[in-house]
Amino acid sequence: MRKALIITYYWPPSGGSSVLRWLKFSKYLRDFGWEPVIYTPSNPESQEIDQSLLHEIPPGIEVIKSPIWEPYGIYKLLSGKKKKDRLGVALMNDSKSKFTGRVMLWVRSNLFIPDPRRFWVRPSIEFLVFWIRKNPVDVIITTGPPHSMHLIGMGLHKRLGIKWVADFRDPWTNIDFYKELLLTRIADRYHHQLERKVLQEADHIITVSPGMTREFESLGINKVTTITNGYDHEPAESGSAVPGKFSILHLGSLPKSRNPIRLWEVLSSLAAENQSFSSMLEVRLVGRMDITVKESIAQLDLQRYVVQQEYIPHEQTFDLLTKSSVLLLCINNTPNADGILTNKFFEYLSARRPILAIGPVNGDASVILGESGAGKMFEYDDSILLKEHVLSLFELYSQQKLTGKNQSIEKFSRKNLTRQLTDLLNKIIL
Repeated sequence: MRKALIITYYWPPSGGSSVLRWLKFSKYLRDFGWEPVIYTPSNPESQEIDQSLLHEIPPGIEVIKSPIWEPYGIYKLLSGKKKKDRLGVALMNDSKSKFTGRVMLWVRSNLFIPDPRRFWVRPSIEFLVFWIRKNPVDVIITTGPPHSMHLIGMGLHKRLGIKWVADFRDPWTNIDFYKELLLTRIADRYHHQLERKVLQEADHIITVSPGMTREFESLGINKVTTITNGYDHEPAESGSAVPGKFSILHLGSLPKSRNPIRLWEVLSSLAAENQSFSSMLEVRLVGRMDITVKESIAQLDLQRYVVQQEYIPHEQTFDLLTKSSVLLLCINNTPNADGILTNKFFEYLSARRPILAIGPVNGDASVILGESGAGKMFEYDDSILLKEHVLSLFELYSQQKLTGKNQSIEKFSRKNLTRQLTDLLNKIIL
């Protein structure tokens, strides 16, 4: 059996969407003649802890761990935050944060390039060179962000000559928060230089969306393949209405760039105009919310309709999806949003509930919604069409006719996607 060394910052018991892509690939790699070996930090700055994901790790898989030093502890000490508090660019750059947050964001952006995990690069290369010489592998796979993982792969590729595949779950210099990083010209130039070096030196690049693939190809990189995220449940049965409240569910974080202000206005307006709508409406938000989202909900007096949870184990999400009336998908309201295809989107598809999506109407997610019949996409400022659509969904719900009709989604199953991956790996190592 061929062997793939997968270098990933995110691995169970860490939770969140960043873990799922390579956990799921690893789950099915053996079915196609590949044995995964995982290299990951022993003490990462975890977003969430999800013990349920440990049960999905393939039995007997080798997981190599080594300690990582990250500078987040210094920021927490200076800012007075607790050790368990989650950190990130959005939090540091929050308009309500203290001056310390802005200073630390500048430091993070300009001194820790490409990201604060850079201090793990050199020791990981030294450790893995020694390990690989005793335990040969056929290919090295790095997945980012954090993009420091790609620098580990590049170092091993140079030292050992092993084929290397760089998987981009998100863009690098075109990610939505890049312009918030308070970068100097020198730091910005260095980010672009590192990105281009990775793109040029990797034997192959994998992206999660056609839009990201087009982006890299526009830079002259012609060795790029799209392998999307996917779902790993048997798709739900379609054709039945869901009893109970008219529940609109959003799963995942809601940062400022995904705050659907016009939708909140539409819901507030319909609740004021329609007593039946008001009595049956429930908005369930599962995930962290930016302060601007909370403020928007409060200003429109929607708190009484909102049920909020910061996190639930991944094993519980599918049941929650299938029991919701409508699934809300918010794609970043940023210039690069056309190519965003998240893990959550495909799990929405497998739940076969109507999807109400807000984002670019010509983007990759909108194309899939149209092909599958799973839902409709609306621009962030399109209040009129949004209101008409929400009202039509509610009327169907009232008649017990609000059903899902998702078609042609089998190609997005995790097993089929792993087949695509192994077909690619087999070609690369020839």
